[in-house]
Amino acid sequence: MKPKKTKEPGKLFMRLMSYIFKNYGLACVVVVICIFITALSSVQGTMFMQTLIDDYIIPLTKSANPDFSGLIHAILRVAAFYLCGVVAAYAYTRIMVNVTQGTLKNFRDDMFLTMETLPIRYFDTHAHGDIMSCYTNDIDTLRQMISQSIPQLISSVITIVSVLVCMIRLNIPLTFATLVMVALMLLITKKLAGLSGKYFIEQQKNIGIVNAHIEEMMNGQKVVKVFCHEKESIEQFNKLNDELFHSSDNANKFANILMPINAQIGNISYVICAILGGVLAINGYGGFTLGALASFLTFNKSFNMPINQVSQQLNSVVMALAGAERIFALLDEKPETDEGYVELANATIGPDGEVKESEKRTGIWAWKHFHKAEGTTTYRKMEGDVVFNHVDFGYNDEKIVLHDIELYAKPGQKIAFVGATGAGKTTITNLINRFYDIQDGKIRYDGININKIKKADLRRSLGIVLQDTHLFTGTVMENIRYGKLDATDEEVMAAAKLANADGFIKRLPDGYDTMLTGDGKNLSQGQRQLLAIARAAVADPPVLILDEATSSIDTRTEKLVQQGMDRLMEGRTTFVIAHRLSTVRNSDCIMVLEQGHIIEKGTHDQLIAEGGKYYQLYTGKIVNA
Repeated sequence: MKPKKTKEPGKLFMRLMSYIFKNYGLACVVVVICIFITALSSVQGTMFMQTLIDDYIIPLTKSANPDFSGLIHAILRVAAFYLCGVVAAYAYTRIMVNVTQGTLKNFRDDMFLTMETLPIRYFDTHAHGDIMSCYTNDIDTLRQMISQSIPQLISSVITIVSVLVCMIRLNIPLTFATLVMVALMLLITKKLAGLSGKYFIEQQKNIGIVNAHIEEMMNGQKVVKVFCHEKESIEQFNKLNDELFHSSDNANKFANILMPINAQIGNISYVICAILGGVLAINGYGGFTLGALASFLTFNKSFNMPINQVSQQLNSVVMALAGAERIFALLDEKPETDEGYVELANATIGPDGEVKESEKRTGIWAWKHFHKAEGTTTYRKMEGDVVFNHVDFGYNDEKIVLHDIELYAKPGQKIAFVGATGAGKTTITNLINRFYDIQDGKIRYDGININKIKKADLRRSLGIVLQDTHLFTGTVMENIRYGKLDATDEEVMAAAKLANADGFIKRLPDGYDTMLTGDGKNLSQGQRQLLAIARAAVADPPVLILDEATSSIDTRTEKLVQQGMDRLMEGRTTFVIAHRLSTVRNSDCIMVLEQGHIIEKGTHDQLIAEGGKYYQLYTGKIVNA
């Protein structure tokens, strides 16, 4: 998934922090306080070394009768500070576990919620494996950043500031020497972190590409094997995997050498301070003592260590921000808009013909139209009258694929679309349920512009059986019930009988309770199609769209299914797409499409008599040859 535009890292980081604080603000404040206590307890212990050496150890070594009571009390006091630090460290670690996992859960919830609101166009233009990478790899980068990197960065900043203050108090010249080496360390960090960050961003993109390729190959494994395409598939994978390897190799190469280099610079800084400090302490310049030297050298290590840790954690932060950018790119996608206000309602019809809304499902549907200006609500019985009036459509404005489509489907009629692949048959049905919006013209449903109908209600009024059947993980009963979630077992079985699926279902190991996994791969394509038809039947919709609904069923089964389909279509407006023209002979109107134009329309007998394109498709004879 490629982000729309690269955001500034600072703004991206602040947006991520704001997302975390939105739900865990108080917890984050407590964590910062605990980190502050932990860091200060460590600094306090280091400062105590000067007192320990100068005020206790040296005097005690010179005393004939040493009294250790003062030393013991001082050590206990320091131990109490360290104990507070241990408790605070444990507390913020436990809290961060909840904050991290809760934030990742919220991200997954928001991503899935956003995904469910996106238009079909989004999924047609984005690789599914790349989208999945957002839920897995990109989310995982945030886990490491939130649970480890951010607390470590906060702790390091507090430690650096407090240690710097203590070092200045102890000795300014040695502090200056330390800062010179730190400046060199930061210069190297900036250079190497910039290089590794660039490759970490590229790595996240390449992970998405590799996942998308793997997902595509898994779904098409049968096709790969049938056409002996294994070698080419492996070569393509190796190419993508090599690109991922090189970006990951470079990212981790620069990230991994950063800490050893900084550690060695830190060691050099320690040696320099030890030599200079030893000279100062031995000669007593500025009142500098051995105890102060011991404390300062410890602070020198304490000062360099968090800088090393910051440089190491910066790589995790950069990688996490690369993942966050892809996640926010998904969250920022524009949801499917819906300006509709006309709703679909269950209805009853009184003796006087008046349409009234019903709380229960009656089998009668009505369009519920609230007139805001008058403050009134009117109802119009749903008939299934569909009209296309001079409709033009293209997936983009530059390339129109449907031209001036005129279509009139009266209630109860069966309208069939035939034509070569790519003529625009499926596209027309996609426009009826507003998977895509048209460029020009009008589509009216019972005289209502479909733009005024709420999309959910519009689609609820349409029963669709697609050419590509999708079954969900669950039982056969649950998959059929997907068409109507409140359907009883009896209604599900009746729908299966209507689609003539009941026979093969009862022969399954557990009948209707047989578990289906992997999109129903343990069923034949024809059986999967029958379940899809049964799913549409249990929904009992006013309008049906059958997109090659019997394409995967053998001729004998097709006759049985056709009988059930005829019963299902009775009294309903039905749109049928078929390459097998024998299935559309009894249609009220057959429309022949070619390159996005309706070139012929009429009944089967009329079109055969005309001897045009339909005649050619039906008989296989070339006209005027």
